[in-house]
Amino acid sequence: MPNQSGSLYGLTILSPIIDDESATPSHDLQIREYLANLPTDCKGPFALAPYTHLTRLAVMDDVIYVGMPSSEEHLKFKYLIWEANFDGDLDRYLVALAKTVPDQINAIWSHCVGYPGTANLDKFLTYMKSCQLETTFYFAAVNDKSLTQTLTALQTQRAVADFIAKHRGTPAPELQREFLKFSARLKAMPTPLPAAVSHPRGIKTGGRNE
Repeated sequence: MPNQSGSLYGLTILSPIIDDESATPSHDLQIREYLANLPTDCKGPFALAPYTHLTRLAVMDDVIYVGMPSSEEHLKFKYLIWEANFDGDLDRYLVALAKTVPDQINAIWSHCVGYPGTANLDKFLTYMKSCQLETTFYFAAVNDKSLTQTLTALQTQRAVADFIAKHRGTPAPELQREFLKFSARLKAMPTPLPAAVSHPRGIKTGGRNE
């Protein structure tokens, strides 16, 4: 089914960015700068809001001409591209974002043509759906597990890998005792927060005014 793989939904949205020559910095550059400074750990907006497995935002300046036999074409606007994988229903997810992190969502999409804000949920949903592209070949690596289940599995994977590395060469009787202790600790561990383990990223901004 388009947009869905098992219990996961694959969302693709392209929102045209306001082209205003009098805006300084330009609207696309303001989006880039805001995104570049968003936290990517558990304090990030898509980690604070529920259901998100992964998400990515980027600014598309134009399409690339790859040569013959294609025709050279250009976009009328620059576009904000948003891709997200999340649990369940589209309306539920968008409403959760609008209610949980409205300031961050508005700070990003306020630079896009026709964006109504999050205060009126019906208008917000209508706008987002009007910018949605059908995800026709959506594939989710784990399509039948919730975000909580996936986070717990990743936590277990890391913990087991660390245990193996730490106890390589340990005699069998001692290894068995240590594994029983490890298993008890693992079962008692709380579910990790989304994006609790993040990696440094290098982000370059660009735009008319940079």
